[in-house]
Amino acid sequence: MPVSEKSFAPVAPATIPQEPRQTDFQLVRVKSTWCRIKKGEALSDCEDKITLSEAKIGECVSEGGISWTIEAPIYFCYKVVETYNILDPSNTTLLWGHITDPQQLELATSGKRKLRRFIVIDEVVDKLYGSKVREYFEENNVQHKILALPTTEETKSMDLVLNILQEVQNFSIDRRTEPIIAIGGGVCLDIVGLAASLYRRRTPYIRVPTTLLSYVDASVGAKNGVNFLQCKNKLGGYTPPVASFLDRSFIQSIPRRHISNGLGEILKMALMKHKGLFDLLKTHGKYLLDTKFQSYSGSADHGDAALQTTRIAIETMLEELAPNLWEDDLDRLVDFGHLISPELEMRVLPSLMHGEAVNIDMAFMTYVAYMRGLITAEEKEQIIQCMRGLELPVWHSGCSWPLIKRALMERLKHSGGQPRMPLPTGLGVAEIFNDTSEETLERAYKLWVRDCKTVLEEEPPAF
Repeated sequence: MPVSEKSFAPVAPATIPQEPRQTDFQLVRVKSTWCRIKKGEALSDCEDKITLSEAKIGECVSEGGISWTIEAPIYFCYKVVETYNILDPSNTTLLWGHITDPQQLELATSGKRKLRRFIVIDEVVDKLYGSKVREYFEENNVQHKILALPTTEETKSMDLVLNILQEVQNFSIDRRTEPIIAIGGGVCLDIVGLAASLYRRRTPYIRVPTTLLSYVDASVGAKNGVNFLQCKNKLGGYTPPVASFLDRSFIQSIPRRHISNGLGEILKMALMKHKGLFDLLKTHGKYLLDTKFQSYSGSADHGDAALQTTRIAIETMLEELAPNLWEDDLDRLVDFGHLISPELEMRVLPSLMHGEAVNIDMAFMTYVAYMRGLITAEEKEQIIQCMRGLELPVWHSGCSWPLIKRALMERLKHSGGQPRMPLPTGLGVAEIFNDTSEETLERAYKLWVRDCKTVLEEEPPAF
């Protein structure tokens, strides 16, 4: 039988799988070119300017090929600035207040180039302050375009964002030195923030809140967004403004109900982490409503309750937001009042404002905390009475047991499969819980309805 040549072919030795080889690189720029050097390797002597990046590249070589892991820290710096009479032409905050670097400020103020600004203003605010806004920019010789829009929860959509972007394109702004300015309530600030983050992938913008709610909440964080498919803020991102300019004088022009609406978010921070703020609201709540958060001399009994209240609310909010701007950690005390309220608010539009829906959520969760033994009956009553003193609703017919269950199921979907339920454990202290049973929730619901349902409310609709 003939023997094939294959029979005498050499047999390849068995290969031993090699361990993947990992190498970490730093990134260095020499003149205009970035290059990588091994981590720990000395930089070569060079007369050229060298820039070392915080970004890193990890290279892993294995039998299957090469993979690269990129670590690129994203840095943001933004200012939250208290000011007064921001529309006084002699107040330059709106022109230069966003610039943090002294050299950039000197360059901007000494430049011969004419200033240009694109402004989006809520149409209601435009009726009240539009003439002052126009006068401000005209007096300061600023070429400007003012776009007045209806910014409400019902119009908070991508259509409005695209409308803004079309006008921005027509005006042709410089995407680095000409920030878009948003003047209005939280919806306006959210919409403009999203538009700015999309235009040329990130255009700087400035927030000027004109409601109490936006003053203490929307203006100080990084989030922006719009409603989508009947879901609140389903589309959005995390791009903070270059600055938020806070002027309480705007608040004197809003209706009393809007003051209560903003107090809902302030009370949230008080219940979660600041008993002193809770005491301020309990003692001065009616006064703050009556005076619309304005400071008056001669009110010795109240001190400057408006200034104290807003400052503590903002400081406590920033403490919670700044370390977690992108919500990498889903355990957030600032989510108190936001487990059920998104579903409720969108379900009953436009009958509830945002802060009112948040307060109804907080009222129910106060009963959950009580049912779990986290707070006493006296503390529960203090919280509910404070809410009523701030003229906030503590119950609504639309907040049915089926709606609560749906809202909490939705919460699980975007919270990593855990409810992450912030609950007060006293006045001004709180923790996050993942082990509240449905039985406890239902017992809390029944007690809440028994105590808080008002005779003026209709019977809860069957869902």
